[in-house]
Amino acid sequence: METDEYQHLELALRMFEEAEECIKKEDAVQASEKLYKASEEALKVLATRFRLREYEEAEKRSRWTTTLLFGAVRRLSEIKPEIINLWDHAWTLHVEGFHEARLILEDVKERVKFIEELVRLAKEMRELEG
Repeated sequence: METDEYQHLELALRMFEEAEECIKKEDAVQASEKLYKASEEALKVLATRFRLREYEEAEKRSRWTTTLLFGAVRRLSEIKPEIINLWDHAWTLHVEGFHEARLILEDVKERVKFIEELVRLAKEMRELEG
């Protein structure tokens, strides 16, 4: 499990860096998806660290589903209430920024700080107990 946490955190950090590069290239669609992926991976780190039942179910299925991710967000929000807000920004980037390509670069840039916070929480939690 520790390896999984490490891999998820490394992927979250890499996706965040790639998103910043996409922003520099003014590619709002790809930046949106990279930021979302960074958030998803950060969420997996937290779900793993807190041994949530959603993590256990994802392990059994060998994959995460949207339902499991949203369930993990609900449970994690009981521990850190800001997580639901951070996740909502990530989901907006995923749907409106990537799938629908409706967000302009300024909309994406405005959400970077929220994604950065979620990744930071995952990193801190990993370092605190890892």
